[in-house]
Formats: sequence, structure tokens, C-alpha cells
Amino acid sequence: MIFLGIDAGGSKTHALLTDQNGRLLGWGSGGNGNHQTAFAGARDSIDQACVQALQAAGVSKEEVTFAFFGLAGADREPDYRILRPMIASLGFADYDLSCDTIIGMRAGTQLPYGAVIISGTGFNCAARNAQGEELQYGGFGYQFGDGQGSGSDLAVHAFRSAVRGWDGRGRPTVLTELVPRCSGYQSVEEMYDDLLENNKRPPRELAIVMFEAAVQGDEVAIQVLEEAGREHGNAANALIRRLNMQDERFDVVLIGSVLSKGGSPHMVDAIRTEVNRVAPLASIVKLSVDPVVGAVMSAMDRHGVVIDAATDAALRTITFKSPSEA
Repeated sequence: MIFLGIDAGGSKTHALLTDQNGRLLGWGSGGNGNHQTAFAGARDSIDQACVQALQAAGVSKEEVTFAFFGLAGADREPDYRILRPMIASLGFADYDLSCDTIIGMRAGTQLPYGAVIISGTGFNCAARNAQGEELQYGGFGYQFGDGQGSGSDLAVHAFRSAVRGWDGRGRPTVLTELVPRCSGYQSVEEMYDDLLENNKRPPRELAIVMFEAAVQGDEVAIQVLEEAGREHGNAANALIRRLNMQDERFDVVLIGSVLSKGGSPHMVDAIRTEVNRVAPLASIVKLSVDPVVGAVMSAMDRHGVVIDAATDAALRTITFKSPSEA
């Protein structure tokens, strides 16, 4: 049996081909595969990645047992009305598709179900229960109920905390030193005036400064990170309740630069505490492999293949490379 997994994102598309034992057969890559931002080119990017993987393995589309497409922008039913015919036109006999958050979740756990929290520049959350039911939300911004604790949000909090600590409205914080330095200014006042007069936004890199301050024991930074962690946990809990997973044992997979690069444990610890309040058997894990591995796993799941420990281990040793790097 041959399984194809595709991770189509806004900056790149990855395709991975393996056999039923997790043995690497081929891989491929393409450009922007998100129909929301590259409507005309998304299909071509996905097709290019698939064709490269098939050619590397020396197999045809007809020989693929099952293909699974994890697609950025597969957020709502209007998206699926576009994506279903687009993916069908690629010519695979047996396939399924879902949002790329789901394959990220699958890549992080040995189980075919669980939850995922993605916190990078933005925020997403999704879950799949043991019956295969899936729910997700996020990625649409603050006014739609999400965004708290994302990289963009933490950058703004770092900036405003530095300003409030400087002008006396807030508690003293080392952010008044770290934030201007990270932003290329000599002082909070210089930074404040430049952003105000030139209608600038705080740089996204300030999110990491929040973690640096927390490592130093800064109470303001720690409070912000803990509140963000509780909100991330609350987001996961809402899905866990809706899917009746409270009494199940599963993993909550953490993905994204905010959750993987942060130097202090405060945000992740707060997520764990909040999730375990609702789902005491849930474990918090960080993604350590390429999400496209989760697409292959999802293809196997959909075809009814039980992924044993040996196959799981084999899949997790795969490091994605573009054909030019092979």
C-alpha cells in the first residue's frame, strides 16, 4: 500500500509518500497552497508537490492507496465548496481533506484523535474525537473571539507594558529596558514618539521579549503569559467539551513559534493547568516532526490502517527535504 500526505500552507506546500510501514518513498514541494491567498495558483502548487513526490518514487496516481490533504484556509463550509472540486480534479481515486491544523495535531500524537493549539503570528485551535468528529476555530482575529496570546498579541502587550511601566500607569517592569533595545531604540520615549508619529506597529519579534522578561522573573511578563496560556487552554477546552472528550486520554499538541521558542515555562504550564481542569487525563506535548507526517498518518487512519509502534517510529524519523535538497 502507498500513502500520500500533503501539507498545503500559505508559504509552501509539502507532499510525502510512504508505504504502509512508514518507509519513505518520495517527497515533493510547491508554493503557496492556500486558496484564500493564492486562488489561481493554489491547485498548481499542490499538484506540483504531488507530482514531484510520485516521480521520486516512480509510481502513478492510480497506485496511491489513499491521499490526505491538510489545507490552510479550509476553515468553513464556503471554503470546502471551493476545495472539494479543486482536490477532486487532481485525479486521486481515494482521498480526504481537512484543515492543516488537523494534520499538525496528528503529527504530534500516536493517537488518531486529540487536540491542537497553534500559536504563531496568529492563533488556531482544533480537535478530533475518537469517533472522527472534528471541530476548529481561530485564525480570524480579535473581533472574532481569538488572538489573545498569539505572537502579534504578545508583541502589543510587551510594547504597552513597557510604555505603562515607563509613564507610571503600570507596574515597574524590565520590559521598559528590553522592548526599546529589541526594537532598535535608545529609550521608551524615543520608541513611543516614533511609533505614534509614524503610525507604526510594534514589531512581532517583541513576543519573544515577553518570554525573556519572564525568565528574569518579571511579574508583569509572567502575568501576561499566564493569562495567554489560560486563554489558549480555554479555547481547547471549548472544543473538548463540544466533542465530549473530557474523560478521554489524549494529547493536546502545541505548535507555532510562540509555544516552541518561548524560553519560559509559564505559558505552557498555564495551558496544562487549564486543560487538565476540564480533561484531567489529557497530556500536553510539543510538535517535533514536520506536519506533513501527520497528513500521511491521516491517510492511513482514513484507510483503516492501524499505525503500530514500529510504523509510528519510522514515520517520525522522516525529515522533509525538497527535491532540490535530496
